[in-house]
Amino acid sequence: MAQDKSAVVTGASTGIGFATAQLLAGKGWQVFAGVRKQADAERLKAEIGARVTPLIMDVTRQDTLDAAAGEVRAALGTRTLSGLVNNAGIAVAGPLLHLPAEEMSRQLDINLTGQLRATQAFAPLLGVETGREGGPGRIVNMSSVAGFSATPIAVPYNCSKFALEAFTEGLRRELMLYGIDVVAINPGPIATPIWDKAEEIDPEQYRGTDYYETVVGVRAYMLERGRTGLPPERVARAVHRALTDRKPKLNTVVTPEPVQQWLITHLPRRMVDKMIARRLKLTPKR
Repeated sequence: MAQDKSAVVTGASTGIGFATAQLLAGKGWQVFAGVRKQADAERLKAEIGARVTPLIMDVTRQDTLDAAAGEVRAALGTRTLSGLVNNAGIAVAGPLLHLPAEEMSRQLDINLTGQLRATQAFAPLLGVETGREGGPGRIVNMSSVAGFSATPIAVPYNCSKFALEAFTEGLRRELMLYGIDVVAINPGPIATPIWDKAEEIDPEQYRGTDYYETVVGVRAYMLERGRTGLPPERVARAVHRALTDRKPKLNTVVTPEPVQQWLITHLPRRMVDKMIARRLKLTPKR
């Protein structure tokens, strides 16, 4: 029964996380929505309704995750948490030769280590802890098509998603001990605020480098995709299927560019290298 289902969704203030929380609540789930600001918590309550319980938490801060897990534990009583949707994430961009090392650390801390912290905090409620009523829950990690192929300038983001693929596969195999399944969703361009944040990329900091024109081009592409990508509700529906199908796909790709995605992952890699180099003006200058 849907009313017996419950899920924690991290990064639920906007985009895919918000759409997922809204869809699950609409289907009768009890949704615990992770946000970082009280204003977002109040907005979610107003826009989604009584079936959502906002949780103030930050995946980079274990204390907030532990407190949030305590709130969920109290709300569930002895019931099992049905699902954890590890959705929180950011996108860092910049050419690797000139990227501040702390930016790579920040990218991995949020998109990878943050998912580990959240998983450790909520895993007991998913069925690792004995004595809970109901079958084991399920974990859905929000990966990306960027976890299959690396794009110049977006490599920090790629690194986090490649690593999240390994995290998902390894975690799934480890959690077979408890009957907890772990799968990934791999969106392509989706119209969410994560793309709009490309405006924060300042190409001028790279003007004195050989990558300036490439950074300008990638920034323009990211801004365009933030406006023309698929609606986040498409991904939310995929998350719901991943949480409810008897045997969900290990990777569910949701993209407006299925042919392009297939070519990138199936053509010879040297050929793809050359295609990307021409498109992004990365051919040798001397």
